[in-house]
Amino acid sequence: MLLRDRLLARLAEMGPAPDHQRLAAEVLGIRNASPELAKRLVAQALVVEDRRAVWRRAGDRIAANAPDAPGVYVLRDENGRAIYVGKANRLRRRLRAHFAMRRWRGLKAPFARIADADWHEVGSELEALLREAALIDELQPSANVQVSAPSLETRAIPDRLTRDVIVVVPSVDIQSAELVAARADGEWLIVRTARDASELKGHATRLMRFFRSPLRDRFASRPLAPIVFSWLAGRGTSASRLDPHDAPTVAALRSRLRVLLADDDLFAERIVVVDSEVRTTRRVRP
Repeated sequence: MLLRDRLLARLAEMGPAPDHQRLAAEVLGIRNASPELAKRLVAQALVVEDRRAVWRRAGDRIAANAPDAPGVYVLRDENGRAIYVGKANRLRRRLRAHFAMRRWRGLKAPFARIADADWHEVGSELEALLREAALIDELQPSANVQVSAPSLETRAIPDRLTRDVIVVVPSVDIQSAELVAARADGEWLIVRTARDASELKGHATRLMRFFRSPLRDRFASRPLAPIVFSWLAGRGTSASRLDPHDAPTVAALRSRLRVLLADDDLFAERIVVVDSEVRTTRRVRP
C-alpha cells in the first residue's frame, strides 16, 4: 500500500479528531514531534504523494504515446515550458525510465513538474546530436546543464576534418536521406531530400548558397558544425560525404549528389564522390 493510501486509511479510522502525533510516528516514522509539527508533516506528506500520483499518471500517458524509435524529446510542465531536452535510441523506453518510481525519492524539483512531452523522430545519431543541441539553445530548458556553443578547441578533431562538408545520413523517411552541411566557420544546415533525386534541383541550389553565396550569413544559427566534425572523427568515420568545393556549379553539385543517393550501398559503405562518374568506397567493418 502506498504511503498516501496508508495515511488516508488511518485518518478515516481516527474520525474527525485524528491524532497527528500518532500518525507521524506510525506511518511517517517521525517520533516525538509536537502536535502542530506532526499535523504539518502529515499534510505535507499527502501533498507530496498526490504530486507523485499526478507525475506517475503523466509518465504512463507520455510513454504510452511515444514511439519505440530513435529521436529527440522535450519534457514540459503543465504550462508548456521546456524542462528538459534529451535524445534516445528508443524514445518510449527512455521516457518510461524518466518516470520510474525508484527515481521519485531523489527526483529534482523541475522533473516533478513534468506534465507532457513532445518528440522528433530521427534517422541517425548525427541528426539526434544536432537537433538536441539546437533545441537546448532555442528552448533553454531549466533542467539541462547549460553549455556554450561547441568549440573546436575543446574537441580532439583532426585538422583534415575541420573543413566544409556535406554528410549524407539516413532519414526516418526510408525514401529520403538527410544532407547535413557543415562549414569550417561553425555554421550548419540539414536538408531532407528524396533519394530518387526529384528534389535535388532546389536542394543543390540551397546548399551551394550555404557554402558559397556572399549572403551566406543569412543561414546563421548556433554554430554546431564542431558536433559534425567531432562525429566524423569518431563514430561517423564510415559516413558517406562529399566536398562541396569539388563542384564548381549547382549542376555539378546536383550530379554528385545524384550519384551518391542512387548507390544501393549508401548507408552500408563509406562513399566519397570524386566526380559524377568516379567514386571511392571503403567497406564498413561489421
